[in-house]
Amino acid sequence: MKKLPAVLAKIEEELAISVDYMRDIAARFQEAMNDGLAGKQSSLKMLPAFIGSPTGQEQGKVVAIDFGGTNVRVLLVELAGQGQASIIEKRSVPLKDKYGNYDYTCATALGAELFDFIAGKISEIVPPGSIYPLGHTFSFPCRQYGVNEAVLISWTKEIKTAGVEGQNVGQLLQSALDRKGVGYVKSLAVINDTTGTLLAAAYTDTATTIGAICGTGHNSCYLEPCHPLTKQPMIVNMESGNFDGVCQTTYDMLLDQASEKPGAQRLEKMASGQYLGELIRLIVGRLVTDGHISQGSDRLQVPYSFTTADISPILADESPELGAVASLAVTRWGISGLALCQLAAVKKVAQLVTIRSAHLAAATWAGVLFKIDPELNRKHTIAVDGSLYEKLPEYANTLAKAMAEILGDKAKQVTIRLSKDGSGIGAAIAAATVYNRK
Repeated sequence: MKKLPAVLAKIEEELAISVDYMRDIAARFQEAMNDGLAGKQSSLKMLPAFIGSPTGQEQGKVVAIDFGGTNVRVLLVELAGQGQASIIEKRSVPLKDKYGNYDYTCATALGAELFDFIAGKISEIVPPGSIYPLGHTFSFPCRQYGVNEAVLISWTKEIKTAGVEGQNVGQLLQSALDRKGVGYVKSLAVINDTTGTLLAAAYTDTATTIGAICGTGHNSCYLEPCHPLTKQPMIVNMESGNFDGVCQTTYDMLLDQASEKPGAQRLEKMASGQYLGELIRLIVGRLVTDGHISQGSDRLQVPYSFTTADISPILADESPELGAVASLAVTRWGISGLALCQLAAVKKVAQLVTIRSAHLAAATWAGVLFKIDPELNRKHTIAVDGSLYEKLPEYANTLAKAMAEILGDKAKQVTIRLSKDGSGIGAAIAAATVYNRK
């Protein structure tokens, strides 16, 4: 136990992202952006969204779909201009019935059945009599050929529906709308959730240039001032979770090697909510193996048995006896009777892992800012959605402090703020933007 402070100091050294290192990461990220835009080899995909920023004056009733997992939301949104948006009607429906009555996510279900189901839900909230633009947040890997031309590369998130991979999602949806007698709803835009987050914020704040998800997954997009394809401003989905310009620790390597796709999504595996709990489990497991913390049960050896939801009560525990930490050690790992210094060590590990996550995200955003506005002469808003940013204790503050450290005096030009419901409101704004442009 006497060696525990020295061991913790070593772990802190491994996980630390200094100001100089954050600036180095920012420079590497900027280089990867340039390479990706130029069509060179890059870990950033730099996917064009074929849409720019809204004016904030888009108006009218617009339909939105938020499809990012096994639950789908359909919304009727009222855009009033002046950056004002409100949800008039909404439905949230599971694609798989818990009672077994239907399952549109299994391999025997057809894409036409899936989209007919969604179109049917839209018909419930959209009365006939007018033309309604529709925007669709579709958070799966796609090749985008136009703002409404997104071809699904492969399903993820437990969905296996047949006849969708390799198909134009916008066209599949429009065909279903026509079949269901809802042809007056016109699919005009397919976007991903980061683009939605940026659009939702930009509708009220024209200084918004970056949209990001800091939740279960990690990704960012940004407004490219002069895209090579169009020579016009365009949002670019970077798929930044795949960025590989960050050195891995031993724990990162262990996690990566045991993952479904070793070597892929390196940044996401170091920064997103899907993996933070697992990193903590691996580090605590090493402390137990090396005799610095009492032996746990077999539960400590179960991958992903410790989740990001478990981190919050640990970080929030300011009690003298660290009771929340002790409780989680028992319930999650079967470790009881820990000394106060050992409980403090567990909390310290959780803090180090989450601080590193925030520092990595801030470094990549700084890289974007250095590319689009090297001297930071303009105001910039970074719109963020996701459970880490919204709910994890001190995460948002750590991001802001890291950005201030990287940018120095220029940090006053940058605001980071929560952008809720970008997947819904953002999709509506995308459709309205395209509709107005037409």
